[in-house]
Amino acid sequence: MSTETASNTQRTTQSPARQAPAHQAPAHQAPTHQAPTGQARTITVGIGPVSIADVVAVARDGASVVIADDSRTAITASRAIVEALANDTAPHYGISTGFGALATTFIAADRRTQLQQSLVRSHAAGSGREVNRETVRGLMLLRLSTLLTGRTGVRLSTVEAYAAVLNAGISPIVREYGSLGCSGDLAPLAHCALAVMGEGTVRDRSGTEMPAAEALDSAGLTPVVLAEKEGLALINGTDGMLAMLSLAIHDLRALLTTADVAAAMSVEALLGTDAVYADDLAALRPQAGQRVSATNLRDLLAGSSIVASHRGADCTRVQDAYSLRCAPQVHGAARDTLDHAALVAGRELASAVDNPVITLDGRVESNGNFHGAPVGYVLDFLAIVVADVAAMSERRTDRMLDPARSQGLPAFLAHDAGVDSGLMIAQYTAAGIVSELKRLAVPASVDSIPSSAMQEDHVSMGWAAARKLQTAIDGLGRVLAIEVMTAARALDLRAPLVPGAATGAVRDRVRETVAGPGSDRFLSPEIELVVAAVQSGDILAAARRVVPTLA
Repeated sequence: MSTETASNTQRTTQSPARQAPAHQAPAHQAPTHQAPTGQARTITVGIGPVSIADVVAVARDGASVVIADDSRTAITASRAIVEALANDTAPHYGISTGFGALATTFIAADRRTQLQQSLVRSHAAGSGREVNRETVRGLMLLRLSTLLTGRTGVRLSTVEAYAAVLNAGISPIVREYGSLGCSGDLAPLAHCALAVMGEGTVRDRSGTEMPAAEALDSAGLTPVVLAEKEGLALINGTDGMLAMLSLAIHDLRALLTTADVAAAMSVEALLGTDAVYADDLAALRPQAGQRVSATNLRDLLAGSSIVASHRGADCTRVQDAYSLRCAPQVHGAARDTLDHAALVAGRELASAVDNPVITLDGRVESNGNFHGAPVGYVLDFLAIVVADVAAMSERRTDRMLDPARSQGLPAFLAHDAGVDSGLMIAQYTAAGIVSELKRLAVPASVDSIPSSAMQEDHVSMGWAAARKLQTAIDGLGRVLAIEVMTAARALDLRAPLVPGAATGAVRDRVRETVAGPGSDRFLSPEIELVVAAVQSGDILAAARRVVPTLA
């Protein structure tokens, strides 16, 4: 099991079956985004949990997986228990009975393969647009991770086939609607199980859509014929929502540090002060994230001649606006919320979610661990955080464009205000995104709709919470990009005053692809170039080259 991790998650409440790796990354660590290299590493998956870094490597960077020897032993042992129960005349849920509301219906031995196959076919009932490839690969890795705990009772050959599909780069087509987040992400996982059976539709490594049977054949793989318990084990987990949560945690760590970078640029552009970020002031309110963010802002503004230019007694302003002065409080609270989400994700990554499960002492027990509430709650919490950080960013952008509040900058940073509109409508774009983010912050997890003839009468909606968080994170990156682009132009307009080395490096990175102040020009392509620089991590990397300690 890889011991790499991208979070400061502390897994303190583990079952004996899955022990977390001892190494934990420092608090508030913000990994940079890296494009696939074509030589992705291999992740060994066993009884213990995978990390967020492992999820990113497999889901986004194309890493392959290897099954650990400890899992092979555990799977063989638990499968023997299932096969013994399959020969019992007494009914056992998921082995010799129907499912859900049909749990009391006994199924004869000669119909159990049909039972498992019918389960997968009927549950692969998604609708709507395709789910993105990285989510599908992530949920497949996490389902594989649970199977490899040895607590689900599947055959080793089935697990090996599942891993082989993942390693072949075959991505089952999963639809956006279908999961209620309880019993886990049934429909999305069923689409993946269907592909392992050689049915349904997939995309190959190149992204070409084709029948699953054709893709398996091209990869030299044989479709799986499911045995007792296996269909249920392949579809009963929180893997889809957890995959999206893991990727979101990875991305938000970088974006929250980028928010500090953008805020520092805006402070300079608006002739704000760095005095409010003093460490002794932050220490008066011992919120961990706030102190980290305040340190980032001090380091980013170090050596700024713009800040120094109005530091003396001649400055008549008493206090900066909240969007400047309170940036560490908002960004820091977001960091603390993210750390809580990472704690929950770490526990879920260390879980064996199935129903029924094979316990360590050999019992086969029904349970409710598939309920997505723990994951759904933090997904919704993060959507709130994203909306608020973006809202503060947009307020700083708007302040730079308003001549009544921008401390001497031209209206809308236009070259010839009146003839030119400058960045006026860029702020509209940011405002429109922020408005959308506020709607996305409405929690999905407070909703529930009964299903399965009232057997499943309370569900988590965690999958829906995860999908809207994906959209929200994309929006946050765009709002921050507009602030960075606006602040870069404002810093140019402050010449001959010079920004700090770190903020100046970010401004220079923007200038590599986007021109500075001048007459109006087609703005949308420039926004997209800065968005790409934010989402790829280039903006953050430019700042870190000057301040490597940015957290």
